[in-house]
Amino acid sequence: MTIHAPPPEGGRIIDEPMETALSRRYLAYALSTITNRALPDVRDGFKPVHRRILYAMHQMRLNPQAAARKCAKVVGEVMGGYHPHGDASIYEALVRLAQDFAQRYPLVDGQGNFGNIDGDSAAAMRYTECKLTPAAVLLLDGIDQDSVDFRATYDDQDEEPVVLPAGFPNLLANGSSGIAVGMATSIPPHNVGELIEACQMLLDRPETTTAELVQLVPGPDFPTGGVAVEGHASILDAYETGRGGVRLRARWETEDLGRGVWRIIVTEMPYQVQKSRLIEALADLIEHKKAPLLGDVRDESAEDIRLILEPKNRTIEPEMLMESLFKLSDLEVRFPINMNVLDADGTPRVMGLKACLRAFLDHRREVLNRRSQWRIARVEKRLHLLEGLRIVFLNIDEVIRIVREEEQPKAVLIARFGLTEVQADFILDTRLRQLARLEEMTIEKEFKELSEELANLQALTSSEGKQWKAISKELEAVRKALISPRRTTIAEAVDSSAFVAPEAFIPREAITVILSERGWIRAAKGKVEDPSELKFKEGDQLAYLVPAYTTDKLLVGASDGRIFTIGADKLASGRGHGEPLRLMIDLDEKAEIINVLAHQPGGKLLIASKAGYGFIAPEDETLAQKRGGKQVLNGDMLAMLRIPQTPTADHVATIGENIKTLVFPLAELPEMGRGKGVRLQGFKQGGLADVTVFNAEQGPEWADGGGRRRNWPDWKDWLGKRAGAGRQGPRGLRKFR
Repeated sequence: MTIHAPPPEGGRIIDEPMETALSRRYLAYALSTITNRALPDVRDGFKPVHRRILYAMHQMRLNPQAAARKCAKVVGEVMGGYHPHGDASIYEALVRLAQDFAQRYPLVDGQGNFGNIDGDSAAAMRYTECKLTPAAVLLLDGIDQDSVDFRATYDDQDEEPVVLPAGFPNLLANGSSGIAVGMATSIPPHNVGELIEACQMLLDRPETTTAELVQLVPGPDFPTGGVAVEGHASILDAYETGRGGVRLRARWETEDLGRGVWRIIVTEMPYQVQKSRLIEALADLIEHKKAPLLGDVRDESAEDIRLILEPKNRTIEPEMLMESLFKLSDLEVRFPINMNVLDADGTPRVMGLKACLRAFLDHRREVLNRRSQWRIARVEKRLHLLEGLRIVFLNIDEVIRIVREEEQPKAVLIARFGLTEVQADFILDTRLRQLARLEEMTIEKEFKELSEELANLQALTSSEGKQWKAISKELEAVRKALISPRRTTIAEAVDSSAFVAPEAFIPREAITVILSERGWIRAAKGKVEDPSELKFKEGDQLAYLVPAYTTDKLLVGASDGRIFTIGADKLASGRGHGEPLRLMIDLDEKAEIINVLAHQPGGKLLIASKAGYGFIAPEDETLAQKRGGKQVLNGDMLAMLRIPQTPTADHVATIGENIKTLVFPLAELPEMGRGKGVRLQGFKQGGLADVTVFNAEQGPEWADGGGRRRNWPDWKDWLGKRAGAGRQGPRGLRKFR
């Protein structure tokens, strides 16, 4: 890197490669994001913005006993003194600290509208008020006693704490989440009583394993309750490695309405699921016939959550209804566990349960030692002054004489009684009334008490065992102050395979699937006798007419090689024009529909590409579970044909764009789930125009230009081997369908 001399007009030119300049600056930005915004500190569990909010409120003396102040005042103090970012982000962080559905142990006592579980946002900061909660006071306890390091604020006008003293393991108690550059964190909330019991176990036996700790901390404890249905082994692995996840379900119960009628009452929501959006999603499932067991949903919540789910009919089991809804909606969510935090040195690390608790205990020990050293210095200073006063009481008359008669009493007192300057100044500043006999007794009592306290503090700082014992005592007091029953139940997941599939409750009714050329699909009841009577939008017409049943799955082949699966029961009614097929599947705009078939279990399909390749695909392996379908053919699909079983098709007929035709045995094609396939017919130029399968005894048919079906009795004259070039077909043969 070359640094040129500054030009006459000022400034500096740095000559370096663009790649180097960008990478260095982006790395600095990434590190800043990781350490200053996204990842919490393992010691107090806070990101800088939350730490600054609590410290600013502490400086404003907004303790639980004080009157609340406007949130706008707090946000202004934080932004002006500690956090040089937008007021909206600061207020959002403050609001979250006050929400009892977001924080297991709220740290801000909010007065006013701070949002709700429906997803409604908080009122503007000029309307709401706040102060600290007792839990926040425990996290700040000792911050004025030199228990933690401080650093200069962004404008060097003040100081802010690097970390809070943290009276309880807030990282695990309230959890945290954040996204940085190249890394993220997601830590669920836990029960602080269980965490402290785990800390006590670590203090008693440092070699305690994570498996033993999990006996005390069986899993997360979310503020909204719910039921965690992750297996014990999965939770243990997540706590061992710091990575994993937990499935969380809504808590529900069955309400008996008599005469065999019942309904489901949801009383607790999964963590971070907005109730209003969940209700909208459930209503959407009903409207689009994606939840065949659910009849109705409504919200009767007041202060407590009361979500009503009514079954479609009384023959359905409540467990079966809920299992189906757990799969289809956010009544069950998976909360990821990624315990990526900043350690005591500020280095990002993924830490397990034991490592996090160990880091917290080490931090508490450092806080205890620093607070003890601060107190020792204060006690020693006070004892030094009291020693001077004791000398005064022993020589009261001489001290009074010196003060009254000497021109420089301070120097004389120091010389006469061996006092220090501090003691001499203190004596000269002492009021005469403090030299009374009663005060002498008070001073002797204070001297004795402080001497004992000093001895205890010195013994504490010199003994590691006494330090851990003191920490254990402090944690027990915190546990009693914050103890609360567990809200989230830890349970094993119900085996859903034990229930009948929801599809079994769909009534089996004959329908006719109607798909137009412009992609509008619908289902008419029964059989369509006269397709000419069907109505379509202006400029649209019939493309596919497929007889099926409401219990069938439809296979939709696309020109991009994918096959999509749609439940026939989910199709719109045949009374209107239906709905666009592209709203039901993720079909590429450039892709075209090749064919639509009703799935037959055990059936087989002939898949062929425009390039002249193909294979036999088992229908069961083409079923897709997602909207994006399943990529079955590597290439542009030309045909997706069902291979008839009665009578069994045993030959394939192909025709190329060069009008040459070839017939060969079906047995020459391989059977495969997906791929490119093998060559069906050879071409010097162009590709495949059409393909069909037929039974040798019945012979093939083909369609002439007028749409009439014509027999092909002499098809054996074109019989050859697969991949052959074929020869000119019968006059008029251009396509088979």
